[in-house]
Amino acid sequence: MKKISDLRDEVTLWRTLEKKIADTLELAQMEDPTLQDELVSESSSIQTELHKLELSTLLGGKYDRGNALLTINAGEGGTDAQDWAGMLERMYLRWAENRHFSTEILDSTEGEEAGIKTVSIAVNGPYAYGYLRAEKGVHRLVRLSPFDSAHRRHTSFAQVEVLPEAAAEDPMVVINPEDLKIDIYKSSGAGGQNVQKNSTAIRITHLPTGLVVSCQNERSQLQNRENAMRVLRSRLLDIAQQAADKNLADLRGVYLKAEWGSQIRSYVLHPYQMVKDHRTEFEVGNSQSVLDGDLDGFIEAYLRQAK
Repeated sequence: MKKISDLRDEVTLWRTLEKKIADTLELAQMEDPTLQDELVSESSSIQTELHKLELSTLLGGKYDRGNALLTINAGEGGTDAQDWAGMLERMYLRWAENRHFSTEILDSTEGEEAGIKTVSIAVNGPYAYGYLRAEKGVHRLVRLSPFDSAHRRHTSFAQVEVLPEAAAEDPMVVINPEDLKIDIYKSSGAGGQNVQKNSTAIRITHLPTGLVVSCQNERSQLQNRENAMRVLRSRLLDIAQQAADKNLADLRGVYLKAEWGSQIRSYVLHPYQMVKDHRTEFEVGNSQSVLDGDLDGFIEAYLRQAK
């Protein structure tokens, strides 16, 4: 029923645009000068809608239409790298908000002085994974460090991992309860008295693969367990896809350490402002707008090149 609903919505978008074009052409054939402004406005609106629909045709992968699980890990760079991971978290949350996607932080570990060491975010919305898979890889930041007393220029790295969220009924992911080792412990982060007093955090180890997933953000042990299972299913789906595709397919790409020379994109805040994607050569001079969530140009350039 969900698939039928999704397809019906997609067909409706195209048919609505088709009718809009026909109505605009009919107005244009009247050759009435008083309709000029309306025709210009309608034509611009049609071009914008057509561009969005054209972009969606680049998202034909098996999981492109579904939700995404996005994980950010601080790399080399100490406190600066952890602060940079926190900046990336804000950037992706802003991007999702601009697209009216819902987000949920499944697990997060704060940095010692600033930012975060790691965070896992569920991004829910149509084609969330299809768009966000353009973001997987190492992201590099160059700036004057606010954590350096000499205010010198520092380079920081963070790893962004994007996985499709695996449905509980996905046949590619079969989890035997006997293969799971589940540990319960007290949460260490902020979250109020309940978090501190009760053992609500969950760590799940998948024994056959050695995968370890933890979650401690929720006050409820049950909710933490459900979130940890969501992450585990997505990671097992990634492994299954890699096993099925000897070329490592499209889901995750080749894992690169978050360090010098491995970045997919550079964000330069000093001595000049620029964000450049090293895969597509697409670049933007306004770094702040990108950090505020304006990623569509980078995502579109990647999707067109990949196609």
